[in-house]
Amino acid sequence: MYKSEYLNRVLEEVKAKHGEQKEFISAVEEFFDSMDFVVDKDPRIEKYSIIERIVEPERTVSFRVPWVDDSGKIRVNTGYRVQFNSAIGPYKGGMRFDKSVNLSILKFLGFEQTFKNSLTGLPMGGGKGGADFDPRGKSDAEVMRFCQSLMTELFRHIGPNTDVPAGDLGVGAREIGYMFGYYKKLRDEWSGTFTGKNFSYGGSLGRPEATGYGLLYFVEEMLKEFKGSSVKGKKVIISGSGKVGGMAAEKLHELGGVLVGMSDIEGFVYDPNGLDVPYIVEKAKAKGMFSKDYAKDHKGVEWHEGPHGMWGVAKCEIALPCATQGEIHEEDAKLLKANGCYMLVEGANMPCDVEAIRYFNTNGVLFAPGKASNAGGVAVSGLEMSQNALHLSWTFEEVDARLKQIMKDIFKKCHDTAVKYGQPTNIALGANIAGFEKVMDAMIAQGVC
Repeated sequence: MYKSEYLNRVLEEVKAKHGEQKEFISAVEEFFDSMDFVVDKDPRIEKYSIIERIVEPERTVSFRVPWVDDSGKIRVNTGYRVQFNSAIGPYKGGMRFDKSVNLSILKFLGFEQTFKNSLTGLPMGGGKGGADFDPRGKSDAEVMRFCQSLMTELFRHIGPNTDVPAGDLGVGAREIGYMFGYYKKLRDEWSGTFTGKNFSYGGSLGRPEATGYGLLYFVEEMLKEFKGSSVKGKKVIISGSGKVGGMAAEKLHELGGVLVGMSDIEGFVYDPNGLDVPYIVEKAKAKGMFSKDYAKDHKGVEWHEGPHGMWGVAKCEIALPCATQGEIHEEDAKLLKANGCYMLVEGANMPCDVEAIRYFNTNGVLFAPGKASNAGGVAVSGLEMSQNALHLSWTFEEVDARLKQIMKDIFKKCHDTAVKYGQPTNIALGANIAGFEKVMDAMIAQGVC
């Protein structure tokens, strides 16, 4: 499969050991596509078994989470924390609460997080965690009891210099608050152990906007480099109406882009003349969904049930998938190209599967992986850690300026590395190799551990 026999051997070992973990295997394969350009050129990689070590988490913790619902019934979920790599700093990555959560998904996310955090230039390792608990439809009291039960185990494994969780799918300010409050009680200390906190108790201004805004800053850098233009006037589609998609739409509108299609969990709306972005952002913030209301309140717009079909319906120049992993497959990639899309930039964590990524990279569609383009969220989480450590608060404008510079720097690292390996438009290759090289150097310097 790969030119490198070393990579082929390691991949077979990973599949033999973790073959049922399809999301994790897919992330490893996408990473190995880039490593094939570098492993045979640097003998240290095989000599020090870097690849074998980097695909294995340093620590994986799983535990039961019993809690009592409002009717008095005892419920039981499973909690996890995957601490993937701490070579360049304490583990850093979100907590995800959703019925879909399993070890494969969390390992894939933690693996990606390692290289994403490396690209930010901040001293953060990679980790991820969560539980197969769905907070939707639960009362505040139920969510609080669940979070407190989860924290009675998780508190042993985290800390400001050990592992710093944040939010993710299903984990917002409410859940972070409950987890942080109980952590503080159990540890008898106030420390910057969680990020994504409310501003009233140590959170950073700009954190809710960071991933979506950072995504658009990355898009701007790509357009400047490869098209000599900006997002102004470009037709764009976005999947997902959560924090990432909503804030991406807001920044797109501010920069003069034209949002022509957007989806939520129920379906998607499409209008080639452009959507009413302020309406969408307001509805999405209030309800988490917008598409049905939008179709009722706006004449001439198309509404389609189910979010997936947008890739084959909406004609666009740029696609920003911001919903969840694995939403774009090779057939979707072909439909996007056929509909005029020449750039896809990931706002979620690996929303494109490996076959779709390979299609984009070999068929003239500019592609950027989430480990680079959606790094704005964890970058501002890193800035929140700095503010907590210094007992300072920065203004929104200060944080946003730092975020913009970090996203520019990430693009430059990715592009410079891609050029170095003779693949100037392959931003995925540049992201993987640039993120990897920093982690590898730290691992070699620290010996076998």
